[in-house]
Amino acid sequence: MSGQTTPYYITTPIYYVNDKPHIGHAYTTLACDVLARFKRLDGFDVKFLTGTDEHGQKVEKSAAAKGIDPQTFTDQVSQNFRDLATAMNFSNDDFIRTTEDRHKAACQALWKRLVEKDMIYLDAYKGWYAVRDEAFYAEDELVDGPDGQKMAPTGAPVEWVEEPSYFFRLSAWGDKLMQFYQDNPDFIAPESRRNEVMSFVRGGLQDLSISRTTFKWGVPVPGDDAHIMYVWLDALTNYITAVGWPEEGGEFDKFWPADLHMVGKDILRFHAVFWPAFLMAAGITPPKRVFAHGWWTNEGKKISKSVGNVIDPLELIETYGLDQVRYFLMREVPFGNDGDFSHRAMVGRMNGELANDLGNLSQRVLSMTAKNCKGEVPEVGAFTPEDRELLDAAYGLLGKVRPLMDRQAFHEALETIWVVVRAANAYVDRQAPWVLRKSDPARMATVLYVLMEAVRNVAILMQPVVPESAAKMLDQLSIPDDARTFAALGEGGALTAGTPIPKPQGVFPRYVEPETNEETKG
Repeated sequence: MSGQTTPYYITTPIYYVNDKPHIGHAYTTLACDVLARFKRLDGFDVKFLTGTDEHGQKVEKSAAAKGIDPQTFTDQVSQNFRDLATAMNFSNDDFIRTTEDRHKAACQALWKRLVEKDMIYLDAYKGWYAVRDEAFYAEDELVDGPDGQKMAPTGAPVEWVEEPSYFFRLSAWGDKLMQFYQDNPDFIAPESRRNEVMSFVRGGLQDLSISRTTFKWGVPVPGDDAHIMYVWLDALTNYITAVGWPEEGGEFDKFWPADLHMVGKDILRFHAVFWPAFLMAAGITPPKRVFAHGWWTNEGKKISKSVGNVIDPLELIETYGLDQVRYFLMREVPFGNDGDFSHRAMVGRMNGELANDLGNLSQRVLSMTAKNCKGEVPEVGAFTPEDRELLDAAYGLLGKVRPLMDRQAFHEALETIWVVVRAANAYVDRQAPWVLRKSDPARMATVLYVLMEAVRNVAILMQPVVPESAAKMLDQLSIPDDARTFAALGEGGALTAGTPIPKPQGVFPRYVEPETNEETKG
């Protein structure tokens, strides 16, 4: 079992506010939400953080293009991310903005600490810079773009920059980082990403430019207002700002080091190389784990604004339903791999797994109970080996699902639950309670009880993924609110015969294609 009230701190990356949220943002935060909800139900004291990254040249330029000041611009765009959190039913405990005073104070405290440790020095920066990536690139990293222009490996345009800059002594941290990765094999996941990062560090680290003078929208460098902090030192600090750093004690002592930073694979280097180096240099423990997930394509095509195939999560919710979208995103792809969003796959999961497998199971069982057992949890007789087999499978789910969630294998966790859902459907077909109704009503009652128990355990475990639908299923079993945590799983929380249950209603409607008026094909 988990320790009661053990702290658990999980973070999303903070999202850059130069655009509106898309499926990638929804996906990362959803994975964190599912894990945060799972841990809460498992008795942990969870802090789940998300937020927005609001400084940098891109924001300054975007605001200027709209004719408004950067703070007004970020106020507007940051709200889009709060609205997404509400629409997706995310359960974050905090929402941090890098324009908040608490964050500026933490950034400046970290800077001063690094100066005290002789980890920062002033020099001049000359090199290639991509505004879009807010990143510097070495000559040998550049690729040829159209018309022979130099471009970043990400495809972003680069410009030659020469300016005074403060540098962080990253080159001093290569061996220490390698040692840290070896001592903490679970620090970077999945394994393929870990190998990538280690290979990058093994190749040698250059000192890192951590300030800019060519624009003003950022956290001022303490003692030198001509400079503002480079966006990555500023942005990454949010994870300790949110737990009260630089104040020791309180939330910082309770929740730091973070249990998990969830990120997209494109920002892994910042989180797995720069961030632990900054922290170790400041005498702060690095986080326990960084998980880099993959990207989505749309019907097999790379998603891009220029192609116009960006997936809006709000439109998905409107088309398919909130819990259906949440389920699909966690179920469709091995977490960590790239995945493809297609209408056909979405409808397949909705109708095949949610409506047919789970929804139909619950509806059949509860309808038969309502009709044949006076609308109450039925009396139970002796269990047969088949009954016991299904009950044991349902009661044993947490022990199988918990380690999968701990390594962010969401798709495997759901498949493990579905093994029991499919077993329950096979059991109901074999036992045929509709036949037993006439031949052996007492046996029918036991069969329905076993099925209700299977549904109860599945519904409790499905709450992190489909919170609203799982709540409806538990309502229909008359499960009180205080009996919905993982402590109620298994025999200890079993249904009590004679408990009245409400009239059953469908929870997962089938998706029906909207009728279209097709033009006559000529």
